[in-house]
Amino acid sequence: MFRFVLIMLFVAFSFVAKAQKVFSVQYANQADIKVFVVDYPNQADLLVYKVKYSNQAGKNDGRWFFTDYANQADKKIYFVDYANQADLKIYFVEYPNQAEWKDNAKKHLLY
Repeated sequence: MFRFVLIMLFVAFSFVAKAQKVFSVQYANQADIKVFVVDYPNQADLLVYKVKYSNQAGKNDGRWFFTDYANQADKKIYFVDYANQADLKIYFVEYPNQAEWKDNAKKHLLY
């Protein structure tokens, strides 16, 4: 029994650690997180780099892979039109080493 519980905890935490595969939904009520893309990096909570392959997705460090289907994603996001509607403000960066959290208080949104 103890081994079963231990294995289940390990499996649960392994899914939590890879929350960077995202899917963009069409409607706000389908989303786990509402996201707004800001114009400047200093306005963002998270600087995001879009990776080309799913195995390059980070562990809550700003490297996102956009999946083709919702069931492949760890988080479903909805892009809102106004900053005050968003749970998280992001800015897309050009290089992977620029991806980082600017506001650590919002890190929990992607776990």
